[in-house]
Amino acid sequence: MSYTHHLEHHHKHNHHQDVSEKSIKYLIVSFAINMLLSLVEFIAGIIAGSVSLIGDALHNTSDAFSILIAVIAFKIGRKKATPKYTYGFKRAEVIGGFVNLILLFISGLYLIIEGVERLLFPRPIEGWVIIIVSVLALVIDIATAKISHHGAHSNSNMKMLFLHNLADAFGSIGVIVSGICVVMFNLYFVDGLIALIIAAYMICQSVISFKPIVHILMNAAPENIDLAEIEKAIKQINGVDDVHHMHVWCISEHNVSLECHIKGSDLELVHKINTLLAQKFNINHCNIQLENEDCSHQCHL
Repeated sequence: MSYTHHLEHHHKHNHHQDVSEKSIKYLIVSFAINMLLSLVEFIAGIIAGSVSLIGDALHNTSDAFSILIAVIAFKIGRKKATPKYTYGFKRAEVIGGFVNLILLFISGLYLIIEGVERLLFPRPIEGWVIIIVSVLALVIDIATAKISHHGAHSNSNMKMLFLHNLADAFGSIGVIVSGICVVMFNLYFVDGLIALIIAAYMICQSVISFKPIVHILMNAAPENIDLAEIEKAIKQINGVDDVHHMHVWCISEHNVSLECHIKGSDLELVHKINTLLAQKFNINHCNIQLENEDCSHQCHL
C-alpha cells in the first residue's frame, strides 16, 4: 500500500471521528469561560477561606486545560505529515494529555494536604460566598457538558471532555453542600471533607488514565489487539511460509500501525495481508517486508 493510498484510506476511515469547526469554536469559548470560572473560584476560595472551593477551582483548571489540549490536538492533528514528522502530529494530543495528568495528580496531592489540615483544625469560612460561586460553577459546568455532549458519541476526546465536565458538576454540588452545612449548621469540617473527596477523584482520574497514555507513548500493542491471532491469520494465507519481526503500536488513540517480515515468494501476498489486516483487525497502516529467506536470526527487535 503506497503512502498516498494509506493517507486517503485513513482519512475515509476516521471521517466519523472528525470534530466540526463549530464544535471547536464552542470548545474554545468553553475553555475561556472555565478559566475565568477557575480564577473566580480560586479568589473566592481564598476570601471565604474554603479549601473545597479552591479544590474545585484546581479541578476546573485541569479540565479547562484538557479542553485546550483537545482543541490544539484537533488542530495539529489535521496537519499533513512532513519529511521530519512522517507519522503526522496526532500524538501531540497524547503528550498533552500526559502533561495534564501529571498536573492533575500534583493538584490532588496538594488538596489532600489542605483537606486533612482543615479536618484536623477547622476554621470559620464564608458559607454564602461558597454557595453563590458554586451555583455559578454548576451552571457553567452543565453548559460546558452540553457543548461537549454533541460530539461525545463519535469522538472519544469529546466523550472524555463530557465526562470530565459532568464530574465537575457533581464536584460543584459537593461544594454547595459544604456551604449549606456551614450556613445552616456551622459544620466547618465538611469543607475539608469535600476537599478530600474532590482530591481523591482527581488522583483516581489521573491514575486510571495514566496507563493507556503511557502504553501509547511506549509504543505498546493496543489492549484489543491479539498478536498471536494476527500471526495465525497471516500464516493461514496460502503462500506465507513464516511471519516474524512483528510489531504493532499506536501512532495515536485511533491509528494502529503494524510491521512484519513475511517469508514467501508471491508479491501478491503483501496486498492480501494488507486486505486481511484492514478488514479483520482494522489495522490500516502496514509495512510488510517480503523475503525469500528467513532473517529472523538477524532481527533483534
